[in-house]
Amino acid sequence: MKTLEVAFNGLVGPTHNYAGLSHGNVASETHASQISRPRQAALQGLEKLRLLFERGVPCGILPPQERPSIGFLRQLGFTGSDVDVLSAAAKQPRLLAAASSASCMWTANAATVSPSADTDDGRVHFTPANLASKLHRTLEPDATARALRRVFHCESHFAHHAPLPGGVHLGDEGAANHTRLCSAPGARGLELFTFGRRAFGGGAEPTRYPARQTLEASEAIARRHGLAATRTFFLQQSPDAIDAGVFHNDVIAVGHEDLLLLHERAYVEHAAALEDLRRAFDGELCVVEARESELPLAHAVGSYLFNSELLRTSAGSRLLLAPQECAEDEPTARFIERLLAWPGTPVDEVHYVDLRESMQNGGGPACLRLRVSMTVPQYQSVLRECLYDLEAHDKLTAWIECHYREQLSGSDLADPALLDESRRALDELTGILALGSDFYEFQRVHRGRS
Repeated sequence: MKTLEVAFNGLVGPTHNYAGLSHGNVASETHASQISRPRQAALQGLEKLRLLFERGVPCGILPPQERPSIGFLRQLGFTGSDVDVLSAAAKQPRLLAAASSASCMWTANAATVSPSADTDDGRVHFTPANLASKLHRTLEPDATARALRRVFHCESHFAHHAPLPGGVHLGDEGAANHTRLCSAPGARGLELFTFGRRAFGGGAEPTRYPARQTLEASEAIARRHGLAATRTFFLQQSPDAIDAGVFHNDVIAVGHEDLLLLHERAYVEHAAALEDLRRAFDGELCVVEARESELPLAHAVGSYLFNSELLRTSAGSRLLLAPQECAEDEPTARFIERLLAWPGTPVDEVHYVDLRESMQNGGGPACLRLRVSMTVPQYQSVLRECLYDLEAHDKLTAWIECHYREQLSGSDLADPALLDESRRALDELTGILALGSDFYEFQRVHRGRS
């Protein structure tokens, strides 16, 4: 049966800012407290979607979440009107920054997705990530689950699971630590789960930065999704790589169909892991490794090469959509030249995209998208307004230009006008995307008072 791989991209929210909340994410910490440009960030994300759409790649849209989250701040004991809550929280700037983060734009962390070719009930399965390792990201899972259920609403096609319980013991970071390989679109695949540590100890762990994904979380998701044990792999990420700033696997490896592109320092027992994958793969798996001698890990992290998107265009060519920083970093650019000249041409072309606003906060092209492979009937059941086309592009461009600020600083997060601007923007967006007038908490609170 014909299968479509759809790239669902997260819209950058109106409160996009550089608070440096993500310890272990080098770019996030490096650019902390700098001035952000929310309008530019959102338009850069839309431009990426337009580029892919024009190459015949099906694309979708997931909405930003409500920020600042007044509900979260009220849970922490701040009281009074919404403006009072915001004013009081401003005296605790790290809490306000957490409540205002636009980090849900990185939809690679939204969920783990298993297509129907791999699951025992023949449905596409979603498990929203609990993102237990970072305070600002723990605000996301419930709203993510709501969005996924509305966009993928047909129960005969889609199975929705709750985020995993258990806090950091079952810490789950979503598709950023999940890779799927297959011999052809629609064929059953190998599902690769990458973890950083074992929840109850045992094995090597990083010493400088925290390992966010646990083996136990990955195993639980595989059980939930009904994946065959012989087609499911659990690979431990190299602790040295995590300590070098590889906070998610998609900073050091990217896979698509029969191609796995990665750095030689990606996994513990790296060579044995690759051999196991080759043996289990239906057909010939092409593995392209970057050697430390040609692409030092620090350059791979700085350029975000492995956070590029690998995609198949409508013409059948394989496209590497890479951040502009890859062209500007000499070792990375040389490696890409080698990749394009590789025997059998696993990658036919490369296109560089400007995502500097996201990159400076630690998210490249692959961070901004959640892959969802679907059959044609499954695709046709998706909420139509959340599928991208050029008409949607024009509507969203006008919406961004109307509602988003040109610049934002940390002190602006306490501005009551920003809260009002963000709510008006999101209220209008629910109409554009047909999400309903009760999608956001502030909408439900308002309806309850009316």
